[in-house]
Amino acid sequence: MKPFTLDHAENAPAALSAMGEGATAIAGGTNLVDLMKLQVATPERLVSIRRTGLDSIVPDGTGLRIGALVTNADCAADMRVRQDWPLLSQAILAGASPQLRNRATTGGNLCQRTRCGYFYDTTQACNKRAPGSGCAARDGFNRIHAVLGTSDACIATYPGDMAVALLALDAVVLTEGPFGPRQIPLAMFHREPGDDPTRDNVLQPGELITAVRLPAPTGGIQVYRKVRDRASYAFALVSVAADVTMDEGRIARCALAFGSLGTVPWRDSAVEAALMGEKPSPALFDRAAEILLRQARGFGANDFKIPLAARALAATLAQATKG
Repeated sequence: MKPFTLDHAENAPAALSAMGEGATAIAGGTNLVDLMKLQVATPERLVSIRRTGLDSIVPDGTGLRIGALVTNADCAADMRVRQDWPLLSQAILAGASPQLRNRATTGGNLCQRTRCGYFYDTTQACNKRAPGSGCAARDGFNRIHAVLGTSDACIATYPGDMAVALLALDAVVLTEGPFGPRQIPLAMFHREPGDDPTRDNVLQPGELITAVRLPAPTGGIQVYRKVRDRASYAFALVSVAADVTMDEGRIARCALAFGSLGTVPWRDSAVEAALMGEKPSPALFDRAAEILLRQARGFGANDFKIPLAARALAATLAQATKG
């Protein structure tokens, strides 16, 4: 790890001032510190935001406001989240280990890098780490890589669980920055790689996440399904977040988001539109999967993700529509 200085911001304005001077914000550090150990990230100055008071969960109208420093463990255990937005609690508990959930924060989780083994290995070509060097994953071992939203520059998959649930719940990311506050729908927060995979999200230099806002609960059946190689502490091969409301045997409302399929948490309105108003059936679920995966592309070792995603979607919808 290269030498760095560490400052402690006593409030959000102090943190923003330090970030405006070139400091990198750190909270739990569960992703950033790993990158620093490998010298993939080499910030010269860090500013800890742990003392800024952004660690509360409070009502926000009919919704809920979750502070950027609320730990994953506290968020998943909050009774309001468990009762009204259980999808979020399920997704958080499906990710990482208890030790990491005790340290990782809401804002930090959203800002974790989209990454793969080649990103961590400084001896390998990676456009995300070294722009213009190439993407070793495309012709390498790419079993966990994305099949949606990829580009010639990058096929790494977004690895998190929490953001997938937040996407299905229509969450909004609240920020403060040099140009004032912003409200960013979660659906617009993460960036597909395109020809610039160095940027994972739309945050501007010096901008800080202060909270995530959940809208009013839908009252629907919420299910998070995570398919992975082992039962705990493993990234998903495919994950599905579903929030479904039934009315007289038909799907009256549904929101679906997918993890580990795309370079970003993935949502496709065409899939939801195909399900609305329909009676659940295996044929309907197959049609939804065809729409979801119409532009999916495997790169060899990850080809299996395409049929796996279809099966995961069908199983999740079957569970959700049975109530």
